[in-house]
Order: sequence, then structure tokens, then C-alpha cells
Amino acid sequence: MPRAEAELPGQLEELHAASYGWALGCCGYDREEAQDVLQAAYLKVLDGRARFDGASSFKTWLFAVIRRTAGERRRSRWTRALALDRWSSAKVRTADPPDPEQAARGSETARRLRLALRELPRRQREVVHLVFYQDLSLEEAAQVAGISAGSARTHYHRAKARLRALLETR
Repeated sequence: MPRAEAELPGQLEELHAASYGWALGCCGYDREEAQDVLQAAYLKVLDGRARFDGASSFKTWLFAVIRRTAGERRRSRWTRALALDRWSSAKVRTADPPDPEQAARGSETARRLRLALRELPRRQREVVHLVFYQDLSLEEAAQVAGISAGSARTHYHRAKARLRALLETR
């Protein structure tokens, strides 16, 4: 096993907490989905389907793999749901009851912030999450999101302004 491949498990373990936080953000804070996405992303890395080429930091590259994996799973679920809807009779779907653990978690301010973050467009939410919670620079966040640095800056500033407005009105 080449030296770089031998170091992968250690690098993944070192970044696990941050990777799980990013996976949660990519999965709308659904814990089970985030765990599945993270496991699938780790498998891609460890079995060589995703290869680190050194063009960015390992963390930036890994977050991009997690983001793409979450997107693939989201598209797969959507396609499957669409096929099931066509197949089954049209039934009204009710929302799942709220998770008591999530309802009890955090202070009022944190709850308000989480609600405000959910109202942001997906791209703005991703950039803010990467910068605030994962301590990435805007340039690194742009690499993870697959957008230009200028676009990341625009999303970041618009997201901050929108969050400010949302938090002031609540």
C-alpha cells in the first residue's frame, strides 16, 4: 500500500468530527442520513473510487466528496420517490412527528438561528456552514461547493444579510 493510501484511515479519523458536522449540514440535519452519507463517502475514499490528487487540502477535498455523496443520495431518493408516486395511488403524505431530542436541543437563540439557516437557499446555507462551522476560508468553501471564489463571496454576504434580517424579525 503506498504511503499516501496508508495514511488515509488516520486522516479520516482526525477529521471525523468535522466531517460528521458537514455531513449533517448536507443532509438537512438528519442524523441517520448524515451517518449513511459519511459511511458511503469514507468507502469511496478507502476503496479508491475517490482519489485525492493534492490540488487542495485534504479536508477541502474530503468535504467535496461528502457533498457529492449527499447529493447523489438525495437525487437517488428523489428518483425512487417519484417512481413510487407514479406506481402507488395518490395518498396525502403527512409529515413525520418532530424528533423530541431535536426539539429539546439547544437554547432559544440557537433554535432561532437553526430555523433561519433552514430558510436560506441551499448554496448560501452550504457556504455559511463551511465558513462558520468548519473553519474553512471562502476560497476553500468555494472548492468544496464547486463554485468560484467570487460566487462563494456573494453567497456568503447575501446569507449573512438574510440571516440578520430573519433574526431581527423574529
